[in-house]
Amino acid sequence: MSSPASAPPTPNNLKRIVAASLIGTTIEWYDFFLYGSAAALVFNKLFFPDSDPLVGTLLSFLTYAVGFAARPLGALVFGHYGDRLGRKKLLVLSLLMMGGATFAIGLLPTHATIGTAAPVLLTVLRLVQGFALGGEWGGAVLLVSEHGDARRRGFWASWPQTGAPAGQLLATGVLSLLTALLSDSAFNSWGWRIPFLLSGVLVMVGLWIRLSVDESPVFKEALAQAESRKAEAEPMPLVAVLRHHWRDVLIAMGARMAENISYYVITAFILVYATTAADLSKQTALNAVLIASAVHFAVIPAWGALSDRIGRRPVYLLGAAGVGLWMFPFFMLIDSGEFGSLLIAVTVGLVLHGAMYAPQAAFFSEMFATRMRYSGASIGAQFASVAAGAPAPLIATALLSEYDSSTPISLYVIASVLLTLVAVGVAKETRHRDLAEPMASTGAAEKASAAPRKEGARSV
Repeated sequence: MSSPASAPPTPNNLKRIVAASLIGTTIEWYDFFLYGSAAALVFNKLFFPDSDPLVGTLLSFLTYAVGFAARPLGALVFGHYGDRLGRKKLLVLSLLMMGGATFAIGLLPTHATIGTAAPVLLTVLRLVQGFALGGEWGGAVLLVSEHGDARRRGFWASWPQTGAPAGQLLATGVLSLLTALLSDSAFNSWGWRIPFLLSGVLVMVGLWIRLSVDESPVFKEALAQAESRKAEAEPMPLVAVLRHHWRDVLIAMGARMAENISYYVITAFILVYATTAADLSKQTALNAVLIASAVHFAVIPAWGALSDRIGRRPVYLLGAAGVGLWMFPFFMLIDSGEFGSLLIAVTVGLVLHGAMYAPQAAFFSEMFATRMRYSGASIGAQFASVAAGAPAPLIATALLSEYDSSTPISLYVIASVLLTLVAVGVAKETRHRDLAEPMASTGAAEKASAAPRKEGARSV
């Protein structure tokens, strides 16, 4: 007999839940990417003017990297309370924190007004952004995964993943529009604040939508069962994850390596390589990334749907292997110095990246038990981002500077692909798992299924 938690929701309800997750992740990625663009354009002049231009830019990007450092802490805190209090409450909190920090950056006095306090406050607000984003991803994908029809979980759970390209498109589009309409002096004086202040409006929209959805039925069932046996001491979610799911956490981290490193090489480092090695303008490279990001947005749900048909692992492995094979042609096309070749290089790269990114939401959700799922998925995803995505543009730039060649960069990405192929290769296929069913680690779950179960002995 199927439990109420596993009954499929109505189509309209599911679409509203998907919309709430997608809009929320789009806003959060808009805020996160907006900071990176502003760091390159104006923050070096407004917050670090005492440094020479290059040092100011490096300091500006250092505050950008701080956001990555805060994401694991956000994963730990939001994961813990998300597994104790529910997905919806923590998602509302993450949206308010991210939007509030971004809005505050738009009001922040510059170095000319308050001196060294300006970059200090900027760094603190960036830490808040990273902390909030570290808790956002896990909750957004779990809310959809735990509501969704199990037969199409990969498709529905992939929609929050489209928030990354959507947020990048929105942030870059708003900045491009403002730089086109305003003079350099006007943009540097007050125009750069508009996109940050706009976040306040976006957050109100996202908050209204998120408050209208219900808590995950799978989580509510698990919470009710935990309440019914209060006599039993329930371990902290983090402790339970490390005890029962340490192997799955390592698999998730390994799976993220190629996905995260390739994404920031393709979308961030490309702006450096195209303008220095291929002698293309920054606007040309930016246009290529914008168009490719739109294609990326469109193909992610398609890859998610394919993972429902053939499994999470085959699609993920296809994407990882494809990215590894594409790296040398990727740089050869850019070296041609033609926009068409550059566009093909970035678009194909992001399409292959989507084959990893799309099934990731359902794949990671299905690895962990309900009362430790938020913690496990968030820890696996966000701890990997510190080692993968955060240093990727810096490592790629250092390799280019040292060797004046794209070959070491291609080998760097291919090395990450090998790690991901091993991690996903040793993982179990999760497509048919019922998220309402109890499971500890994969091995423990298999032993439990082989042993006779006692009536009422159901742990979550």
